[in-house]
Amino acid sequence: MTLIPTTILTGFLGSGKTTLLKRILSEAHGQKIAVVENEFGEENIDSEILVSDTTEQIVQMSNGCICCTIREDLRATLHSLAEKKRKGELHFDRVVIETTGLADPGPVAQTFFMDDEVAESYLLDSILTLVDAKHAATQLNERQEARRQVGFADRIFISKADLIDAGELDALKHRLSHMNPRAPQSVVHFGEVGIKDVLDLYGFNLNAKLDIDPDFLKDAHAHPGHEDGHDHGDHVHGPACDHPSHGHDHPHGAGHHHHVDDDVKSFVFRSERAFDPARLEDFLGAIVNIYGPRMLRYKGVLYMKDTERKVIFQGVHQLMGSDLGPVWGAGELRQSKMVFIGIDLPQDILRQGLEQSLV
Repeated sequence: MTLIPTTILTGFLGSGKTTLLKRILSEAHGQKIAVVENEFGEENIDSEILVSDTTEQIVQMSNGCICCTIREDLRATLHSLAEKKRKGELHFDRVVIETTGLADPGPVAQTFFMDDEVAESYLLDSILTLVDAKHAATQLNERQEARRQVGFADRIFISKADLIDAGELDALKHRLSHMNPRAPQSVVHFGEVGIKDVLDLYGFNLNAKLDIDPDFLKDAHAHPGHEDGHDHGDHVHGPACDHPSHGHDHPHGAGHHHHVDDDVKSFVFRSERAFDPARLEDFLGAIVNIYGPRMLRYKGVLYMKDTERKVIFQGVHQLMGSDLGPVWGAGELRQSKMVFIGIDLPQDILRQGLEQSLV
């Protein structure tokens, strides 16, 4: 059986996850989607409406919440769905998991790599994060869960942008790209998102990512907030960045904060010297062991000694994996490029360790 593609939909309460979900379910894309939905919080989808509106199967989880403490519940639900699909009792092409507004998407994503039965049936496609423009500044300032959701995202959708002015929206986009430069941002109105921007994004399949977005390795000057469908930018700032989103006393939307320095940050490491595989493995193993819980997403294309092929690597929290990618082209510049997104990661230690792992 081919693997069932799965999308994780996350975002704070009121950000519009339910509206987006209804939009996905009702669009004529010819696919049957099974929804795993929490019954927690104000935003519970009225399953009666969904079932009557569409032919999708809705799976409500008994205790409602998919978050780290009760991951087993998610596993059991996914096992049962896959088994029913195999037996022909349920017909669906893909799964969308809607997490509670307060959930950390990390443990949900890890389930797809840690649980053998889930890994044999499902392919984690991407994590989508909705951000409520009107309340984003307060939520990002006050709630680490909101910041983590941004850090995990493969794509960010900004809702309710019509409720703030252009300057505030620009400041928000800048702040989000500071936290996660690899996730393209789109402004969405009432969940109106093209299905191509939601499904089959291959966020966890880096080989596919390279084929789709060859700019992954290049330096580009495009701002990642631009809605051109590509996540080119490495828009990374030092503490002295004076963009207004890090500045003073914006009205409601941008939050009354002075030089916000979010704990979720990203940084990019590049080198044209090859890595020594054994040294790099030892160093990354040690780093993940110590800082794994604070490492949200990390990925890269590596230039390794003694191989003619690119090595693709990525991880979520403590789980890290690598794979051989395509052969380096004849005239292609061989270089490694890695991006790390995490909570207060020690950049100096990471950089030093990576430098010491080079040949």
